[in-house]
Amino acid sequence: MSLHEWNLTMPRHPFVGLANYAQILATPSFWQAIGRTLYFTLVSTGLELLLGLAIALLLNRPFRGRGLLRALVLLPWALPTVVNGIMWRWIDNPDYGALNALLTQAGLLHAYRNWLGSPWSALNMVILADVWKMTPLAALLLLAGLQTIPRELYESAAIDGAGGWRQFLGITLPLLRTSILIVLVARTIEAFKVFDIIYIMTRGGPGDGTMTIAYYAYTQAFSSLLFGKGAAISYLIALFILLLSVGYVRLLRPAQ
Repeated sequence: MSLHEWNLTMPRHPFVGLANYAQILATPSFWQAIGRTLYFTLVSTGLELLLGLAIALLLNRPFRGRGLLRALVLLPWALPTVVNGIMWRWIDNPDYGALNALLTQAGLLHAYRNWLGSPWSALNMVILADVWKMTPLAALLLLAGLQTIPRELYESAAIDGAGGWRQFLGITLPLLRTSILIVLVARTIEAFKVFDIIYIMTRGGPGDGTMTIAYYAYTQAFSSLLFGKGAAISYLIALFILLLSVGYVRLLRPAQ
């Protein structure tokens, strides 16, 4: 389909070779969508990895109520994305949203603000909603990796005088490399093709401020009815994800 001029308003779908790809790559809005998607992917994946690691380290320690806390941490991830998006639209509401109420009562904000009313703010609010939902998954994967590390290594390091920070750098991080790679690849793939949370919260607006590449493909295929271009963008998305995944694997591959 990506090699044809597939327009639902036209009766014929002639073969055009790579013309759809050439037109897309020459379109400024395509590269602007790529830029927003890269920002969304890097920021959301980075925050989810850092917060997930902190939560996993906490949940890996023995303390009273740990089982209950582990169950509570998973609640945001258990929510359907539609429910999560609607909930965050309510939280960000400029008239009665909980975020404005919290910040004004804490003295951090003097007047209510329309968090979804400007492109930059809206994009970051969507990232916040995604981080809130997906951080528990990162924590769960990292916690599984932490529990495979033998306790004897920490006991030997403590006998040798290594403190908590040195144990983290010398034992935890190297042995957690595979789990970190899984989190990075899985979340990068999901974040790069993010669509549903944006559709629910902002519909790509305001002013295309949250128009990621997956939403751009959707508008080309289902709003403009240009299925050939929509299919070409989908193949380009797969290519970008493949390149990012290969980069992660090479970056985190153990030294020979």
